Amino acid sequence: MMSLNGSSFLKNSISGVSRTQSQSLILPARRPMVVAVVNANGRPERNVGVSLDNAAKEINAPVAVEVAESDSKQQTAIVGGGVEDVYGEDSATEDHFITPWSVSVASGYSLLRDPHHNKGLAFTEKERDAHYLRGLLPPVVVNHDLQVKKMMHNMRQYQVPLQRYQAMMDLQERNERLFYKLLIENVEELLPIVYTPTVGEACQKYGSIFKNPQGLFISLKDKGKILEILKNWPQKKIQVIVVTDGERILGLGDLGCQGMGIPVGKLSLYTALGGIRPSACLPVTIDVGTNNEKMLNDEFYIGLRQRRASGKEYSELMNEFMTAVKQNYGEKVLIQFEDFANHNAFDLLAKYSTTHLVFNDDIQGTASVVLAGLISALKLVGGTLADHRFLFLGAGEAGTGIAELIALEISKQTNAPLEETRKKVFLVDSKGLIVKSRLDSLQHFKKPWAHDHEPVNDFLDVVKSIRPTVLIGSSGAGQTFTKEIIEAMSSFNKKPIILALSNPTSQSECTAEQAYTWSEGRAIFASGSPFGPVEYNGKVYVSGQSNNAYIFPGFGLGLIISGAIRVHDDMLLAASEALAEQVTQEHFDNGLIYPPFTNIRKISAHIAARVAAKAYELGLASRLPQPEDLVAYAESCMYSPKYRSYR
Repeated sequence: MMSLNGSSFLKNSISGVSRTQSQSLILPARRPMVVAVVNANGRPERNVGVSLDNAAKEINAPVAVEVAESDSKQQTAIVGGGVEDVYGEDSATEDHFITPWSVSVASGYSLLRDPHHNKGLAFTEKERDAHYLRGLLPPVVVNHDLQVKKMMHNMRQYQVPLQRYQAMMDLQERNERLFYKLLIENVEELLPIVYTPTVGEACQKYGSIFKNPQGLFISLKDKGKILEILKNWPQKKIQVIVVTDGERILGLGDLGCQGMGIPVGKLSLYTALGGIRPSACLPVTIDVGTNNEKMLNDEFYIGLRQRRASGKEYSELMNEFMTAVKQNYGEKVLIQFEDFANHNAFDLLAKYSTTHLVFNDDIQGTASVVLAGLISALKLVGGTLADHRFLFLGAGEAGTGIAELIALEISKQTNAPLEETRKKVFLVDSKGLIVKSRLDSLQHFKKPWAHDHEPVNDFLDVVKSIRPTVLIGSSGAGQTFTKEIIEAMSSFNKKPIILALSNPTSQSECTAEQAYTWSEGRAIFASGSPFGPVEYNGKVYVSGQSNNAYIFPGFGLGLIISGAIRVHDDMLLAASEALAEQVTQEHFDNGLIYPPFTNIRKISAHIAARVAAKAYELGLASRLPQPEDLVAYAESCMYSPKYRSYR
């Protein structure tokens, strides 16, 4: 067994960091310990599990037992992700490690199969001898950086994005810290692989590529047993849950149980971009069936083969899940709803926002990142938000969520009533412009956007009638911003703002090349999925990506480090403003309205600090007292993928 600290093994003893403070096996109340187990020959025991409460029973009588207190410097309570790091993974100061009350870590061949502790060829000579690895690895010892270089070299050999996705998932299941170091240091290149657009294809083929479970699958068959299922998950200190029912995966529709790729991908980004420790993240899929005939007839489909449940049966299962989560993980666990269909997404958010710490990234995260882009774009087009007119193609979760946050921000800036500021925003759904004459037939979340205007069905006619300065696509329908529409926008705007937000790339309302070409290079463009640089009339245009990954990792970190108990709209506005502030003049000069992802961890820290400050201001924070420097505090709480030394 290995000690997860910097101390050495001592013959015939259990040794900690400080021998001078060693004492008998009477444990001080709730003090962290650093433990090592050796045999009579002075070598660590193989595959030994130690429970400090029962250590005397588990160690053979001839072997003396000592327990040493950690250094006083190691009594740091707040580490990776802003909670007590009882698993000793993520201390912001990597020199200091804390092990749990009860630890069982394998050695030898089993250690190489443990993704949380495996270092591959980076195990040192001493570690190989101490932990029975000699001969199980080639003789060469390589450092972490060379491993990253090698993995990126291998990754670039794959020509098919899905193959890269599978290679990344294989690495995550083999060497967790290498996976996150690779992703953090190559985020711009790998983000489209571990998340949109590639994750969409991965979900479509999830049954075929499924190897090992990466989260919890809860189905209708598990009704009445959800609390028990949550307890089956090996990690107990969960801070963030991303949950989906798979009914509206990106712009791909109902993928049922195979939507699990979304929670897995989102939580990878929570760790890589927001610094939430991996063991604190739990992906969950709620399987209530699927209405996708292709899935039901696919022999490799891994979910329930039945039509999707709804009504009372659905709501009872979700209520049991929400109740069990709170009972098992407490008041402050963040539950992120992901890719639920419109009718359930709004209802779930409304129902549980007053009793749980809940966040819907499709509604609130998308809104926050788009608002940040619009605030930035004002530096290029001039004026205030209140001076602009906004037209949406798409009136679902994303469209109405963005529209509401825009109206809230205008209301905040002008002190005008929300009912008035909503009149600056127009939405178009599948039946045309949303107007008051349609009020009786509208879904409840569309009704606030029914304005006094004659009905208009054709989208080009709507554009010509409303004459918006900002055109936003959230329809999930590709190629709907046609040449005629972009040309119309350009005819009455010197610099039309065009945001084609639908994912994946195939569903984007238009491409970057189309937006720049049809607007004669005048458009300020951003998209939901990435597009490469575009050359037009001898000038190269670099478009931004309005990616939720700018917001939700830092937003979640801010909630966690403040101990927030509820999400408030003002926190979303604060996150938008914090992101917009990270766009520099150099970025504006290149036509960008979002900062590059290369600095995403610093961006996330600033967003987290602003969100946490708002939580304290609103009286929703439970972690007291408030740190003086919230940015520095957020950075100190971030998980580091640096390898640990085993002795």
